[in-house]
Parts: sequence; structure tokens; C-alpha cells
Amino acid sequence: MGFTDTRFNVNLSILFTELPLLERPAAARAAGFTAVELWWPWVDAPVPEQAELDALRAALEDAGVQLVGLNFYAGRLPGPDRGALSVPGEESERFRANVPVAIAFATSLGCTTFNALYGNRVEGVDPAEQDELALANLAFAARAVGEVDGTLLIEALNAPESPKCPIVSAPRAIEVIDAVNAATGLDNARFLMDLYHLSMNGEDLDEVIDRYTAKTAHVQIADNPGRGAPGTGELDFDGLLDRLEKAGYDGYIGLEYKPGEGPSAGAFEWLPAPCAPPPPPPPDPSADLPADAPA
Repeated sequence: MGFTDTRFNVNLSILFTELPLLERPAAARAAGFTAVELWWPWVDAPVPEQAELDALRAALEDAGVQLVGLNFYAGRLPGPDRGALSVPGEESERFRANVPVAIAFATSLGCTTFNALYGNRVEGVDPAEQDELALANLAFAARAVGEVDGTLLIEALNAPESPKCPIVSAPRAIEVIDAVNAATGLDNARFLMDLYHLSMNGEDLDEVIDRYTAKTAHVQIADNPGRGAPGTGELDFDGLLDRLEKAGYDGYIGLEYKPGEGPSAGAFEWLPAPCAPPPPPPPDPSADLPADAPA
């Protein structure tokens, strides 16, 4: 796959965050991207005002960028939360209320891929009770996504940064995915392979790619250590992206990394020139010649 023939999209919830939300799509397009993804943008509102949804839709459409992935409501993210669907009580209810809203918004923009973050363990609650609730909520989401022929993504986070989240390895995420597919019979739950999180867990990335690409519907990257752009850490992205291609992955690679100290627009120097929009063709000198002029 390599860098030159890879489809990259930019995550507007971690990059371009120095700008207001509605200005980020245009900034991403100016940086050369035609596709973007988002965490749920309204951390306190699983069901925001329609005017807010309409404004973000217009910003994406006006910028000419395609939304290719959207998280369901996940609590305070960024922040201490790691999802809402396994958290009993109000948070679980907020997740369920968000599902049809997120689907309606995303599908109006041609996006049918949704990430459902699991959630942290809650002190005083039996983990088995949380897992039972999580499976019920994931099956609910998978059925709703299935109505638009969409895909439900389940992601493994990393234990050092998310010590209360139980989904912190590729095999554990695959177990959950298999359970959701068995519960619904829809087979539309897939793995979100975040190479940064998996590397933070100390997992063998080559082995993960070889074993789980067939169940993967989206990939995200950031270098490790530091969660910066490729080249700021130690991961071999040339090799990893080539391995993904050989394993059959041909989807988007989501850029979900921290831009560093400068503006986000300067965080893409590692990308090849094809990321930027091609220059316009030179003018045709014959266009101004009279119709009967010699060629």
C-alpha cells in the first residue's frame, strides 16, 4: 500500500482542533484531504439541536469533504470517558438515544460507518453486568446500522492510557465483535484497527494485521511513542501499510494523531505530494487562436 497509493482521511476531533468545529472541514480540504472522520462532536448532547446538526452538515458539504466515519456518543471524549454503552443508567440511555440521531446525520452525508466505544469499568458494578449491557447495546446499534446497510466498528484502546476500559487488546475486541454478530445474525460488526493503541499495548502489529485484517473495516494510525505524526516515533508505517495491503485491506487510513506544537496544517509533511490537490492544468495556447488559424 505504502504512502503514495493509500486513501488517508483526517480525524477532525484530534486534528485542526485549534479551530472552531465548523471551520475544520474547510481547513482539512485546504490541506489536501477529501475525506474526514469525527468523534461525536457534542460531548454533552447525544441529541443536539437540529440547527447544530444542520450547521455541521453544511460545513462538510461546503468544504467538499466526505464524512467516512462517525463515533456514536461516547461521554466526555476527549476526557475521562471511554464510551457510554457499557455504563449502566443514564449513560447507557444517552447512547441509545444518540444512535438514531447519529445514523440520520451521517447517512445524510453518505456515511454508513459508525464507531461504538465500549466504556470504562464502573466501581461497584459487576463486570459481567456491564458486559451484558454492552452486548445488548451493541446489538441494538448493529441492528440500527444494518437498516442503512452500514458497519458497526468496535475498537481496542490501550491499557496505559485507558486502564478502566476492558477492551484493550485486539483479541478481546474480536471476541466482542463475534458476540455481536452472533447475537444479531447480521455480520455487520467489524474491527477498528488502531495501530497506535495496539502498539501501546505491546501487541505484535504484524501478527494483528495478518490475523484480523479480514475482520477489519477501518484503520487508524499515530506514531508511538507520543501519538504524533508518522516519523515522530518508532513505528514502521511503510512496512505496516504494505502488510495491510497484502492482507487485503483497501479502505481508508484515518489520521488520528496529535499535530504537535504548531498548527495542524503543518502536521502532514510526511505525506507524499498526491495528498494535496493537483494543480490546475496549464492554459491551452490554441484556445485563443481564430477558428481558421493553423494548428
